[in-house]
Parts: sequence; structure tokens; C-alpha cells
Amino acid sequence: MPLPQINAPTYELVIPSSKKKIRYRPFLVKEEKILVIAMESNDVADIARAVKQVLGQCILTKGIKIDKLSTFDIEYLFLNVRGKSVGETVDIQITCPDDGVTNVPVNVALDEIKVTFDPTHDKDIILDEKLKMRMKYPSLDQFIKENFEVENVGFEQSIEMIASCVDMIFSEEETWTGSDFTQKEMVDFLEGLGSKQFKELEKFFATMPKLTHEIKVLNPKTKVQSTVKLEGLAAFFN
Repeated sequence: MPLPQINAPTYELVIPSSKKKIRYRPFLVKEEKILVIAMESNDVADIARAVKQVLGQCILTKGIKIDKLSTFDIEYLFLNVRGKSVGETVDIQITCPDDGVTNVPVNVALDEIKVTFDPTHDKDIILDEKLKMRMKYPSLDQFIKENFEVENVGFEQSIEMIASCVDMIFSEEETWTGSDFTQKEMVDFLEGLGSKQFKELEKFFATMPKLTHEIKVLNPKTKVQSTVKLEGLAAFFN
């Protein structure tokens, strides 16, 4: 006679980039095991892949492709799933910015951590009086490849990542999408841009939505209170 199955509770949240509502469930023990093994490896790429794998199993809404979600979407989803799985708060160590040495333990409520949107952020980059370039957000795989799997990341790797984030080039009359050009052709196109145009591309990445949270910390040694801004998933699991 088979053992009974326990039904996990389900919850809803909204994906930040698409505003699509999804259903999800908390981690199961087998999924927490995947995360623990990845954490013990101390390999950031392994941890990120484990996060993606677990999210794929915990998100119940059909049609959600984890590979296509942006990095900030995945970070936000993981925080929420974790909050419903192992606790609504997380304890982290903050280095006081006034002396750069003293560490202070801080308890952060996960439901207070949000994705922030810069009002100056724009996916469309003006190239000239006729052409525009529409960008898309890097996926977690792209983020891992460029930040953790390539040593001494330089201009070549950076421009390849930018090229992979070009969604289309368009004018009022024509549109060129990913099927119309190769990665190399896009890299060559980007290398032909002027300095002002390339700065607009850099602005797209600099102002991308981010998982952020501001907290106030009091240095017990100097009695100086500072505001610390935490960004990205890794900041909440140090």
C-alpha cells in the first residue's frame, strides 16, 4: 500500500518584468537538498543553476520558461519561494560603511525586498534619426557565462553579452530581428557604433531593474548610523 502524499500550499505573485501573475509552491526537502549541495560547493555558477532548477520545479503556472526570464525576475522569484519555504526573514552580516571593518548582524524581512525600476530606463536606444535598437534583458545563463565562467572578463566578452541582448533594430520602414543576423554580425555592428551611441547602451544595463533593499545600520563602535543599499540575490545570503 503506497504512502499518502502531502499537498504543498500554493501562493501567487507577479513576475516583475512581464507583470504576469503566477502560482508557485514552497521548496520540498529534495529541492532544498539541491540548493544545499550547490551552496556547499561555493561555486556561484553552480548555485545559480541550482536556483534555476528549483524554480522550474516550484513554479506551477504552465508556460513559464525559466531560461527566458531575466536575472532580476529569477532573483525576485527565488526570494519569494524561499520565504514561503524556510522563513520570512534572513539574517545577514553588514559591514558598516563608516569604518569599512565592523560587521553588524541584521535581520531582513524578505517581503520588504522589491525590484526597483529606474524611471530613466529605456529599452529603445536611438542610433540615428532613422534607426533604433530595442534591447532585451540578459538571461541567468548569459549572466553566469559572462560573470562567472570567463576569467578576466574584458571588452570582447562584454560586447558579446551586449550583442546577445539585442532584440531588434528597426526604423519606420524596416525591422531586423534575431533571425536576420548572426552573433558575429551583431558584434561587428556594435563595434561600428559611435561613443555616444555606445554610452546609451551602457546606460541600459546600468539602469536595469534591480533587486534592492535599503537598511539602516548602527556601528556599535563609532555610534554612526548609515544607510546601506543591498543589491542582487547574493547580498541577502552572505
